[in-house]
Amino acid sequence: MTSVDAAAHINDLNALITQGRVLTDSASLLQYGCDWTRQWTPDPLAIVLPRSVSEVQAVIRWANEKKVALVPSGGRTGLSGGAVARSGEVVLALDLLNEISEFNATDRSVHCGAGVITQHLQLFAQERGFYYPVDFASSGSSQIGGNISTNAGGIKVIRYGLTRDWVAGLTVVTGKGEILSLNKGLIKNATGYDLRHLFIGAEGTLGVIVDATIRLARLPKNLTVLVLGTPDFAAIMQVLKHFQSRLDLTAFEFFSEIATAHVVASGKVARPFAEKTPYYALLEFEAENEELIEAAMELFQFCVEQGWVIEGVMSQSESQAKNLWKLRESISETISVFTPYKNDIAITVSNVPAFIAEVDVLVNQHYPDFDIVWFGHIGDGNVHLNILKPDALPKEQFFQHCQRVSQWVFEIVQKYEGSISAEHGVGLLKQPYLAYSRSVEEIAYMKAIKQVFDPNNIMNPGKVL
Repeated sequence: MTSVDAAAHINDLNALITQGRVLTDSASLLQYGCDWTRQWTPDPLAIVLPRSVSEVQAVIRWANEKKVALVPSGGRTGLSGGAVARSGEVVLALDLLNEISEFNATDRSVHCGAGVITQHLQLFAQERGFYYPVDFASSGSSQIGGNISTNAGGIKVIRYGLTRDWVAGLTVVTGKGEILSLNKGLIKNATGYDLRHLFIGAEGTLGVIVDATIRLARLPKNLTVLVLGTPDFAAIMQVLKHFQSRLDLTAFEFFSEIATAHVVASGKVARPFAEKTPYYALLEFEAENEELIEAAMELFQFCVEQGWVIEGVMSQSESQAKNLWKLRESISETISVFTPYKNDIAITVSNVPAFIAEVDVLVNQHYPDFDIVWFGHIGDGNVHLNILKPDALPKEQFFQHCQRVSQWVFEIVQKYEGSISAEHGVGLLKQPYLAYSRSVEEIAYMKAIKQVFDPNNIMNPGKVL
C-alpha cells in the first residue's frame, strides 16, 4: 500500500466515523494491533472505534469496496495471534459497544454489546441474583465479543460448559456487510441451520459479532474449595473419578509443583500446606448442606487411604477459597517473566495421563534444561503446556527450539485424536498446524463457508485458515 493510498483510506474512515475515533498515532497502533502473544510486530494502518452496528456495517462495506483487510479486536487477551494486525490492516476495535441492556429475569437472559468486559457482565448478573459462569484469569479485561469469537472456556467448564452454551442469540455483520440477527434468544428453534454457531469460535473470519443475548444461571451457594497434594498425575485421575461420583463439581483443576513453587516465590500466596507434592488438584463444589461437606471429607479420607492424596486443605471461608484459587490463577502471570512457550491442548480425559507422560519424555530427552510447567482444566481434558526459557538462551533461539517441540506435541495430539487448541483459538500461531486436528475434507468445507460469508477475504485474513 502506497502512502497516498494509506492517506486516502484514513480520510475515508474519518468520513465514515466521527473524527477522534480513527486512531493513527504510534501508541494506539501498538496497543490495538496485538494480543498477548507478543510474537509479531503490530503494523496496522489505523484503529477504528465504532459506536454502533451501523458504523461497523459502514466500515465493512467500505473495506469490501477498497479491498482493505479488517482485524476485529476485543480485549486483546488472546494467546494465538487472532487479534494481531501485522500487514497494514484496519483494526475494528469494539471497546465502545459496551452497553448491557434488556435484562430479563424470567428468561434469565441479558443483552450486551460485544465490547462488554467479562467481569462487568459477571458483576451485573450477580447484583441481580444471577450468575454468568464463564470465567478465566483474563475476565477483568477480556470482552464478550472476543469470548464468543474464540468460544472461550475457562475454569468452570466441567459444570457449566463453554461460552457457546450461554449464547442465546447474536447480531453479526458478515464479511459482505450484511446484518444478521441469529436465534433471537430462543431456547428451542428447529428451523434449519443455526448460523449462530458458525460465528461462535470463528475468530472474526466470517464477520463481526456486535452484540449478544447471554443466558444466566442461578447463583451458586457456598462455593467451597479443596486443594489436594498427590504423588503423581495418575492419582489425580483417581481423585477426579471418585469425587465426581458423589459431588457435582463446579471446577476441577490441576497444577504441578514447579508451577506452585513459582507462584509461592512471587509472594502472591502461601503454600496450601507444608509438604510439597509433585502435583496438586483443586476442586470446587457447592457445600449447600452439612451432608455434602461430610461427603467431601469421606472422599478425601478414602483417597488418602488409597495413597492417591498425601495432604489436603478445605476452605473455611470465602476469602480462604479465593486464596486457594490464587494458587492456580496466578500461574500464567507469575511465569510470564520467563518468556514461556505456551501450548493449549485438549485430549479426552482418560488419555490425559498418557499424553502428559509422552510429552515429558520427549521434551526432557531433547531439552533437559527446559523447565516444563503443567496446569489446566483436567475435568474437561484441557491441559496447558508451558516451557520456561533458560536464562542463558537467547529468545530467538528458544522459540526456534519450541517450533520443533510444537511439531512433536501436535503429532502426539493427532495420535490421541485431540485438539491443537482447546480454548485459545487458532489465530496465526496454530494456523500452520490445523491439519493435525482437522481433516482435509473439513478444512475444505471451512474454506467454502468462509467464501460464502466473506467473498473478498477482508475479515481477519490469514487467521485460522
